[in-house]
Amino acid sequence: MAITKDNIIGDVITAHPELIETFFQNGMMCIGCPASQGESIEQASQVHGIDADVLVNALNDALKAE
Repeated sequence: MAITKDNIIGDVITAHPELIETFFQNGMMCIGCPASQGESIEQASQVHGIDADVLVNALNDALKAE
């Protein structure tokens, strides 16, 4: 199943801990903070000035590469 901007960061990390590095590589350094447990990728991207589409594409590419 593809990751979307609506996915909660904590849920993605729980299901795919190997994607932590992809989050880091794309500027999302706060994946361990309490907000990430209830924040969508889109919400967190807006807060941190990250392009959510670029991040989602990178996450899905990383999943396909496994």
